[in-house]
Amino acid sequence: MGHDLCPSGTEPLPAGGEGLGAFPGILKPGDTRMKIPFKEYYQAVVSHSEELLNAAVYILAIFIVGAISWWIFNMVMNRLEKKYRERPFFEKNRRLFFLLKRAGHYCILIAAGTAFINLFDLPIVHKIFGAFMIMLLASIVCSIVNSLLPYLEHNLSKRTNTKIDDVIINLSKKFSGIIIYTAGGIMALDKLGLNVMPFVAGAGVVGIALGFAAKDTLSNVISGVLLIIDRPLKIGDRIEVRAAPKNSATWGDVIDIGLRATKIRTTDNIVIIIPNNEFMNRDIVNYTSITDEIRVRIPIGISYESNLQKAKEIIIGISLQLDWVMRDPAPKVVVRNFGESSVDLQARVWISDPRKRMDTISYITDNVKEAFDREGIEIPYPKREIYIRTETP
Repeated sequence: MGHDLCPSGTEPLPAGGEGLGAFPGILKPGDTRMKIPFKEYYQAVVSHSEELLNAAVYILAIFIVGAISWWIFNMVMNRLEKKYRERPFFEKNRRLFFLLKRAGHYCILIAAGTAFINLFDLPIVHKIFGAFMIMLLASIVCSIVNSLLPYLEHNLSKRTNTKIDDVIINLSKKFSGIIIYTAGGIMALDKLGLNVMPFVAGAGVVGIALGFAAKDTLSNVISGVLLIIDRPLKIGDRIEVRAAPKNSATWGDVIDIGLRATKIRTTDNIVIIIPNNEFMNRDIVNYTSITDEIRVRIPIGISYESNLQKAKEIIIGISLQLDWVMRDPAPKVVVRNFGESSVDLQARVWISDPRKRMDTISYITDNVKEAFDREGIEIPYPKREIYIRTETP
């Protein structure tokens, strides 16, 4: 208002007029003030023409080198895939070439991005790009680890008699992603210039609070880790189930061992989910932990008047009719006790498949009853004789 807004050497614009000049703030096409900003930009470009030309050449070179690298890498990987994809290792790990290609593409993009970022003298841009690259590399590493673990499990742990490699691989499957991304996040924050120690301390306080609030869940998670390490049971084992519904099967096969709970499918095809903490607080009856061979005990009673030796021979003969009953050790029958009304026998047979336990008991019991009836061997049951005495007056 009190200053001359026109540059030196130019004439001020008229205060009024017709057309565009009549509206305040709108310039006529021929006004000098309209040309000066473009002139300044032009002079700035001319004065820094060499730097701008170098930058343009640099960006073009980055694009060309990146495109050539991308083409060469794809060509090499395609040839390697055609040459080695029929090998046993690569047949079992088809995703490996895909992961290698993706990792190579990421590396080319990272290299090109790094070269492009170097054009800018802005520290914050470099920090953001560095943090992004760290998380991208964490994603690549996590994908490669998840693809290699199944191969290591199949070709390493299955061939050894020790349990430590099985434990390491199982724990790696469950925690590798968490560890990799957590480490990547901490490194990314540090790259951005953030002090991660307050976050770590805060996470510790939050962890203590959550520990008290979710102690049962944490107890199950810790128990799940201990189950993986101690391995009292594994997937496929036949175990006793205490939490089975009333009048249903009380044993089943382990189908999954999670960090929080274990799933068991009973012989009635019912899936029971048991918190891991319960397994650590009670005994576990595992029928297949050491071997698939188990011994089945079947109680049978005969009367005192029956032929004991003949009854034993019948029971053993019926036991040997089953294909899964082992011949060595051979079935045998022992006298357990002299009851009130019977001689209590017990048939002891070894079977090669623990899942045939109930079939074994049912078959032997049914056929022994029929054979005893044919041979005149009595199976006693409680009887009482009542004498009624009448007195005449």
